[in-house]
Amino acid sequence: METIFITHPLFRLHEMGAEHPESPLRLQAIERQLQNSGLADLICQVTPKKATDEDLLRVHSLHHILNLRQRTPQHGYAEVDADTRLNPITLEAAYYAAGAGITAVDHVLGGHTKSAFCAVRPPGHHACFDRAMGFCFFNNVAVAAAYALEHYELDQVVIIDFDAHHGNGTEDIFAHHEQVYMFGFYQHPYYPSTRHSPAAANMYNEPVAAGADSEQIRHIVNTYWLPKLRQLKPKLVFFSAGFDAHEADDMAQLQLGDEDFAWITQQVMQATASSAQGRAISVLEGGYDLSSLARSVQQHIQALAGLKNE
Repeated sequence: METIFITHPLFRLHEMGAEHPESPLRLQAIERQLQNSGLADLICQVTPKKATDEDLLRVHSLHHILNLRQRTPQHGYAEVDADTRLNPITLEAAYYAAGAGITAVDHVLGGHTKSAFCAVRPPGHHACFDRAMGFCFFNNVAVAAAYALEHYELDQVVIIDFDAHHGNGTEDIFAHHEQVYMFGFYQHPYYPSTRHSPAAANMYNEPVAAGADSEQIRHIVNTYWLPKLRQLKPKLVFFSAGFDAHEADDMAQLQLGDEDFAWITQQVMQATASSAQGRAISVLEGGYDLSSLARSVQQHIQALAGLKNE
């Protein structure tokens, strides 16, 4: 199967307290599901390279990087906001999480594989140009997209964000960037309670109310995403893959099921097939109910790889 699975042991050492929902148990649940389903035997696991400061500076300020270094504790935790803390390992893990997307770009655009799933922690899509927030320190998908544009001289990429929370950091970084188009939906009003108004022309992020279900989300994908994706003809697709829109996940109040994440992925892959030819890179964001997270990731990876979801 032409799909790789990118992860690193450091991702399990970043933690923000015993009761914090963004925990190492998330990766354990995903890896257990892939093993039990047999999917792990079909995927080549790859260790990511570490992002450099040059990589990060394409999408973040030097002030932001230095601030995180200065805040990193020798022991215990250092608070960034009420929900976001650094432990002594966090920053190193964040460099490798950002590097996972870069590693995926090199494998996919280097012709070694068609697609990649980056099982990373900490997540990234809330991290802004100059601010860490919402469990996020560096914007992993933005780092990867900027690297792909510069190193492989692509004229355009698209980012699909199906996390229940607005990918405000990604929008902050790429709003009005002519080479990056972002497509998403998110619960509103809800964390992080940010909306760009009027929206930049390259941003297709649709707010939905609590309780939005499969029918509503599929309408957004069919009506707003797919026609534009067919028109754009991107050479590379990125997914900010958050699974907290699942009905079992109490970190939001959306009502998707496992099969919806497979369907969204399949529809995007089909709409971009003629231009991207299956080249896609997915980076883990949210998803906090361990059982639904693990099942939904399996469905998503199978759809990335073009395997039939049962």
